[in-house]
Amino acid sequence: MKAYVFPGQGAQFSGMGKDLYDSSAAAKSYFDSANDILGFDITKVMFEGSAEELKETKVTQPAVFIHSAVTALVSADFKPDMVAGHSLGEFSALVANKALSFEDALRLVSQRALAMQKACEMNPSTMAAILGLEDSVVEEICQSIEGVVPANYNCPGQLVISGTNDGIEAACEKMKEAGAKRALPLPVGGAFHSPLMEPAREELASAIEATTFSSPICPVYQNYDAKPHSDIIEIKNNLISQLTAPVRWTQSVQAMVADGGASFVECGPGKVLQGLVKKIHREAEVSGL
Repeated sequence: MKAYVFPGQGAQFSGMGKDLYDSSAAAKSYFDSANDILGFDITKVMFEGSAEELKETKVTQPAVFIHSAVTALVSADFKPDMVAGHSLGEFSALVANKALSFEDALRLVSQRALAMQKACEMNPSTMAAILGLEDSVVEEICQSIEGVVPANYNCPGQLVISGTNDGIEAACEKMKEAGAKRALPLPVGGAFHSPLMEPAREELASAIEATTFSSPICPVYQNYDAKPHSDIIEIKNNLISQLTAPVRWTQSVQAMVADGGASFVECGPGKVLQGLVKKIHREAEVSGL
């Protein structure tokens, strides 16, 4: 079975989507529509912007979403048996499996980015990547430090943690003492996928509730519980819960493999997910669309 996976924040690069825009009238139409919806020329930033400009909150999440969703929407070969997205990528996955329209999803992604930015400003906080420790060891250390939680289960031996600045600093020291190969603070503006994102979750919840979802053409394996979902109510609830809960990417890929996923195709900028899938399941076939 074919699984399509969609990357999250961090996959952006200058020039992203330009080849799509130039080679497909349908893609051009989606990009032009995105500029209208967002009220600024995001395509210009995607095609010509510097790394610094692409890192702006109002740009990053919509840019990665647009590139990923349009790649799937205009591909003649796109025939998914299952889909999943890493964090922000879950919105692209929901467009790909027809649960959300491109336009509605882009509005939600834009609101999500701005709500997360606001939450970051309210609670100065950060994240760190922990390499080379068992998940259970990382979880145990997080439990011992107030305000620190596991945030992204990326692959075995790679877990990102989230929390207050002081908490993350203390956690990194403890992780190194426990034998981590690296405990690396990340250049992010806040503690994503942690309880510190509660103000953003509340804001996004009302926007998601007000948005029309349709029955998907295939299940989406959601970050919140790493299980396949086709029920609209469950999909909405999990999408809301995602902001303050960890991204269970390792578990999602394992579940897809257990359900027959053998070929994983990454839609969007970069190849990060292809690398993670291979680390989670060596026998998986991986490619980009």
